[in-house]
Amino acid sequence: MPPRDTVSTEPTEPAWSRDDLKGDPHASSTKGDRVRRMFSSISHRYDLNNRVHSMGRDQAWRRRAVAMATITSTDDVVDVACGTGDLTEALADAGPASICGIDFTPEMIELAIAKATRRGDRHGLPTPTYTVGDAMAMDLSDESVDVVTIAFGLRNVQNPTDAIAEFARVLRPGGRLVVLEFSTPLNPLVRVGNHIYTHHIMPLTATLLSGDRSGAYRYLPRSIDTFARAEDVAALVRGGGLSEISQASLTLGVCTITVGIK
Repeated sequence: MPPRDTVSTEPTEPAWSRDDLKGDPHASSTKGDRVRRMFSSISHRYDLNNRVHSMGRDQAWRRRAVAMATITSTDDVVDVACGTGDLTEALADAGPASICGIDFTPEMIELAIAKATRRGDRHGLPTPTYTVGDAMAMDLSDESVDVVTIAFGLRNVQNPTDAIAEFARVLRPGGRLVVLEFSTPLNPLVRVGNHIYTHHIMPLTATLLSGDRSGAYRYLPRSIDTFARAEDVAALVRGGGLSEISQASLTLGVCTITVGIK
């Protein structure tokens, strides 16, 4: 047992039980709170699980998202649902004028700040700043940034439509929204293999690696199955008032990048 003067961050009950995940987790009125508790629980092994269970591809996906953001030295950039800062760091390497990461899980933000501190001198590149915040209500002025990115986070927002509208609000005219999200492969053989991996192998190995009790790695495949398809994400972005929608399918359709212009 932990000492009396310490507080365990381990949830007293699972954020997502097996019964919760029999239905659509995105329909839960408490989805936001559950997601925050889940990420609090897995934050200490989040990066390791990402590398292991994407077979190292997650960083390549993020680099492609940075390339599609077409960042310039005058751009102000915001990375939403930044987690431990992997995409934020990659965006900083592209040399924008400024870069800020926002996430609503404090434990993730603490790890992102530690990562930025360990990196130290950036030889003229901007140092990311990090803040706890809500994707649906960011503490940013209207038309104040040039690029908004969100990687593997849109499906975790309580209301993705509201989040897209918020992204459009803070973007300047000509600004870019870049959404990197998991998707369902179209090829039947790839889809079957991906289903076996994400529903039967990954939940077991990721849970063992993280020691998770929140149900996070049962939620992950279910949240993908019940979320919008790639073409529906494009429609969401377009419905939020953005145009010139383009998409790139990565790793045989395991994930998709969607870009919209304000």
